[in-house]
Amino acid sequence: MDRFARNFIGMSIVYLFIASIFGVAMLVYPPMTGLKFVHSHLNLLGWVSMMIYGVGYHILPRFTGRPLKSPKMAETQFWLANIGLIGMLLFYTLGVYSPDRGLYTGITAAFGLLEAVSIFLFFFNMLTTIFAKSEE
Repeated sequence: MDRFARNFIGMSIVYLFIASIFGVAMLVYPPMTGLKFVHSHLNLLGWVSMMIYGVGYHILPRFTGRPLKSPKMAETQFWLANIGLIGMLLFYTLGVYSPDRGLYTGITAAFGLLEAVSIFLFFFNMLTTIFAKSEE
């Protein structure tokens, strides 16, 4: 298994653990429900998406019988996805507890854009791998 695929799967498990802690904390301490955004994004972009990326990078090229178009792009996507998610959730949380919420909204959006770029890299890398012209 490629290192980046293993890293995606490993991080997905870490995000599942952190999201579970957030979920329990919100049940035990209801004022934390202001962080539902953090909990849901840890689950969806952290656990689910990272697992899909890792499994997708490992399995889809094998299903097509073609090498991955760009392992370097996959490695870049790993870093952008993690930096984007952590930054987005960190600055969202700071915004929730700050009187100057507007400052953090823009920074949160910038990290969200970074996350969107990482999603596009996966989209592009997978489609160019799956639909590559076979060499005969």
